[in-house]
Amino acid sequence: MTSLDVPAAGSTAAVGRFAPALRQLYLVRSGFAVVWAALLFADKSDLGVFGITLLVLYPLFDVAAAIADARSSGVTGPLRGLQTNIAISTVAAVGLAVAGASGVPAVLRVWGAWAVVSGALQLFVGLGRRKRRMGGQWPMILSGGISVLAGTQFCLSASAPDPKLTNVGGYAVLGGIFFLVSALRLGRAHQAD
Repeated sequence: MTSLDVPAAGSTAAVGRFAPALRQLYLVRSGFAVVWAALLFADKSDLGVFGITLLVLYPLFDVAAAIADARSSGVTGPLRGLQTNIAISTVAAVGLAVAGASGVPAVLRVWGAWAVVSGALQLFVGLGRRKRRMGGQWPMILSGGISVLAGTQFCLSASAPDPKLTNVGGYAVLGGIFFLVSALRLGRAHQAD
């Protein structure tokens, strides 16, 4: 859900070298989110072994994406964004594994907390990248803000009489759409250079 800080040298040349790798990463993340959501919908919100595995897999994929982001961008400065994202998503994966045994309300609370924190981080990183003239960041900024709101809604819906995980799948699809739009915008911005 989150990305890493851009290279400290915010020059157009540094951003230009970074754009194709970031675009590819956004495309992969978009595809993963849509496929993951389809599997979650097909599982019909069941918290069996497959359902819990799916839930844990999502934040673990986020960790892998953050690491790929760091490697492809060639960041040489502080890696606060990466380290924070890895920590948040790792804690979320463990929390989801534990919450899966307690039921849907517990899963929604953990997922909601993760969405709020990682969304705020994504918003912060997107604004930082935008400041450095990295194209394609508005969708990521909007996605981060929506993630904060959605996470809050997940936490609130955990107290509903019959909470469902289907909104989590919708959240993933929306995130996938935002990653796709960012990849397309980033590709256009890079071609314009």
